[in-house]
Amino acid sequence: MGLWRSFIAFDGRCSLRTWVYRVAHNIATSHVIRQKRKNSVLITLEAIEAMPDDAHSTGAQDRHMSIERIMALIHQLKPLDRQMMLLYLEGMDAASIGEVIGVSAGSVATKIHRIKNILARRFHGGGRDVE
Repeated sequence: MGLWRSFIAFDGRCSLRTWVYRVAHNIATSHVIRQKRKNSVLITLEAIEAMPDDAHSTGAQDRHMSIERIMALIHQLKPLDRQMMLLYLEGMDAASIGEVIGVSAGSVATKIHRIKNILARRFHGGGRDVE
């Protein structure tokens, strides 16, 4: 719906793909802001860590729990950092991500590197930064 409403403003200065991601980004950002106003609660690390470990868990279950945990960590990031990481996980390169969120490709690459290090520390440190 948002694409149709904003299509009249598409002037071809970027690729159609980038424009679609930009519209989606703006809609998602608006949605996040609305949800925060409604006091929506994201799952916390404590809730994930409180989940019982099944003694008979398989590798697939462990992988699923790890993915859930890293996604919870990503959702705790600042909105712009979270958007960068989600676009990165979708396979977009730094230049495309930069076009979508309005920053340089170099900034995106540097920021993603730093965020990945923070997420790794938090993941292995139980949710807090480990020095």
